[in-house]
Amino acid sequence: MQNSLKVERARNNISQAELASRLNVSRLTIHSIEAGKFNPSVQLALKLARYFNVTVEDLFMLEDEDL
Repeated sequence: MQNSLKVERARNNISQAELASRLNVSRLTIHSIEAGKFNPSVQLALKLARYFNVTVEDLFMLEDEDL
């Protein structure tokens, strides 16, 4: 699964640590999501989308091999 979390963070000028703190997760969690090493839970994906005021689909995209 691809994501645009890093792009949204940059657009909103927020660090991994600050985002993690606001969502009550570790900075490593945010880093792992951005690196494509970890897919967030539905709850965390929804929190991220709400935080950035975008849809989940704006943040996370399935790749062809994920279908």
